[in-house]
Amino acid sequence: MFYIKRGNVPNKRHTQFKKENGKLYFEEHISREGFSSIYSNVYHEKMPTEILSVGNFNQFNITESFGKHKNRHFFTKKLNLSGDCVNARQPLLYNDDIIIYKLHANKDMDYAYRNSHFDELFYIQSGNGCFKSNFGHINIKTGDYLVIPRGVIWKMDLDTDLSCLLLESSAPIETPNRYRNKFGQLMEHSPFCERDIAVPDLDPIELSQNVHLKVRLKKGIQEYILKNSPFDIIGWDGCYYPWKLNINDFEPITGSIHQPPPVHQTFQSAGFVVCSFVSRMFDYHPESIPAPYPHSNVDSDEVIFYSMGDFMSRNGVEEQSISFHPAGIPHGPHPGRYEGSIGKKRTEELAVMVDTFKPLKVASGLKEIEDEKYSLSWLT
Repeated sequence: MFYIKRGNVPNKRHTQFKKENGKLYFEEHISREGFSSIYSNVYHEKMPTEILSVGNFNQFNITESFGKHKNRHFFTKKLNLSGDCVNARQPLLYNDDIIIYKLHANKDMDYAYRNSHFDELFYIQSGNGCFKSNFGHINIKTGDYLVIPRGVIWKMDLDTDLSCLLLESSAPIETPNRYRNKFGQLMEHSPFCERDIAVPDLDPIELSQNVHLKVRLKKGIQEYILKNSPFDIIGWDGCYYPWKLNINDFEPITGSIHQPPPVHQTFQSAGFVVCSFVSRMFDYHPESIPAPYPHSNVDSDEVIFYSMGDFMSRNGVEEQSISFHPAGIPHGPHPGRYEGSIGKKRTEELAVMVDTFKPLKVASGLKEIEDEKYSLSWLT
């Protein structure tokens, strides 16, 4: 990420930074990979390390649904979920690198939340709200990708109900290497640039005390009561912070013949990539076939979240459908869609694809929303 400064910071880091009354602000250094990767320095009104009490540890386990190895389709819009952005989640698919959830939130969070073991990526299917963090606030809307690095303390206030796709990643979520030059700047051929990225605006200081904090760990959530508000920051600078990118600001890369999914890549992590399929012109070779060719996953599992629009290669999917094509089974356009795409000039669609490099497991509790006929839907 690029360097950002918000609010008031001292001229020299790790030096005395005094208030008007002569007392010190408290500097906190937040860094990744020890002291060897990106970091930010933030400045608190009060000491951030004071904990009044250590509360309950609430265990969290995802159980696997053991079954047949087959292509799957889930109608996630039918999930009966409610609550805030932490407790209104349903796990769908997972492995050691990633957990994929669907989230339907209808309540504000009345506590602060920190994910200590996973980076988070929200895709806002619908709804509006305000993401509030120790780095400031970001207003969110339909189509936004919200990237929250682990360690950020946040809460979400809703203007309208939120429907989201959510990824938890055991490794950092980043922009793709091939879009960045040796200095880290997004290059001319990147489908988005720094102007498209929104970073937090620093909020007025919140001086509330006895703050309820929930910390997400691999096996559950630990609760604390903090003496001081983690949102009492008066300034920060660095390259570590939450940020957002709207899917509609992703500029599609097209060609004379069908382009493979890597041209749609939006994010990378150690164990998966995320691609954005957006409205775009189709191929312009006189004999092109706009629909994707049949494909065999050899080294990855493929998950597609169908956000909205006309999905030209699929029958039977609807908004918020999720298809899961595991390695070992060819998949491609449904019958008639391959030939039927010839001559078409444009597609109007939004979809998010996640390709993982390790096999995914199916979480339990999805039987009621699964399309049991999907694996045989390529028969003519």
